Amino acid sequence: MAERKTAGKQRILSSILIWLPSLVITLYYIPNALDKLLNPYQTGKIVESAVVMIIAGTFLLVGTGLFLYRKTILIGTSMLVLYMTFIVLIHMYKGKPSEVVILILMATIFASYIRQPHLFSQKP
Repeated sequence: MAERKTAGKQRILSSILIWLPSLVITLYYIPNALDKLLNPYQTGKIVESAVVMIIAGTFLLVGTGLFLYRKTILIGTSMLVLYMTFIVLIHMYKGKPSEVVILILMATIFASYIRQPHLFSQKP
């Protein structure tokens, strides 16, 4: 009986630790997307078009949703990595530090790998 409780606790702890990086990444992407949707007239950006901001916010929300769902994790990860790659390029173009953005990009891939490692392995 004690072994069963220990196994159950380990399974719960394992599940929490597997999902923790994904939830932390989600806490970055969702406010960013909502900011682009609710405040599309941002100034000081490369593209100051409200339509582009709304499309970017929608892209982020859809990508985050797909990232959180197990069967579409690769599509969601690809969308988020594509978005963050453009953000890295924009930061480099404007001369802003891009290290934090690169770390967020790497953390997105890492969180996806932790949840579904078999998707990243080569199949014989």
